[in-house]
Amino acid sequence: NPVGPRAWADLAARCDTVAAGEDRRMLEQMQRLLPDLARPWSDPALPRGPIHADYFPDNVLFATNEHGATDVGGVIDFYFACVDVLAYDLAIALSAWGFDAEGRPIPSALRAFQKGYESVRPLSDAERQALPELGAAAAVRFTLTRLHDRLFHDPANLVTPKDPSPFFRRLDYWKAAEPA
Repeated sequence: NPVGPRAWADLAARCDTVAAGEDRRMLEQMQRLLPDLARPWSDPALPRGPIHADYFPDNVLFATNEHGATDVGGVIDFYFACVDVLAYDLAIALSAWGFDAEGRPIPSALRAFQKGYESVRPLSDAERQALPELGAAAAVRFTLTRLHDRLFHDPANLVTPKDPSPFFRRLDYWKAAEPA
């Protein structure tokens, strides 16, 4: 995984050279979490396989079927696809689809998405237990990549950097969901 746990420390170190103000506060909190975030990747009970690793709404194309209902018509942007912890892909998707634009959880969306996922591939007990940690890892990954993109944005690129704050706020939800 090119943006897995090994890459997070490098992203944080690079951001550390220029982050100030609110960016510095977010970065310092994530740096404190980094040593523990890789724990699920060392758990042999968590199945691994091919994952999309970027399953966001803008990477899913929808189509209307013959009955007027909306179906998934296609999935795009496999740039980050890799072999990794399967439940991490779910955690990424939940973090992308189950929160509003400000980073507040939408409980009904979180439940519905997970229910749909598990209707095809039920989670093991180990995966269910690790899901909050994997969700926190997803929140940190996308906060760090967005922070990095904002801090080191090249105006010649046609991509507009995204605000990392809403993904940073997702950490509160995932940390509260972790087992005691």
